[in-house]
Amino acid sequence: MAEKTKNLCAQIPESLHDTVRSHQLESGKTMNAYMTELLTHFYENQKGMTSMENTRTLAVQIDAELFDRLDDYLKKNKLKKRNFITGLIRKVLDEAEGAGAEAALADDAE
Repeated sequence: MAEKTKNLCAQIPESLHDTVRSHQLESGKTMNAYMTELLTHFYENQKGMTSMENTRTLAVQIDAELFDRLDDYLKKNKLKKRNFITGLIRKVLDEAEGAGAEAALADDAE
């Protein structure tokens, strides 16, 4: 049974609305599904980040062209490097762990 839902309504700047709507359309998801995913992802990324005690520094060197492309993308989408990189890492790890769990279940079934 699906979880009960409630409406969330807020006035936001028109430019932000245009950005959200554009990304939502590109995703192919309904606005409900897109906003649920966006908000869930935001709050999941906030877990454990309220204190510097729970953080570690990750520093990597990348070529200048890739750095400039990343910087342009982040500015265009009004994203912070930390949140963007953390989101990418979480997504890849979640997918890898999910694939690992699926493989383990398949092995157990044999």
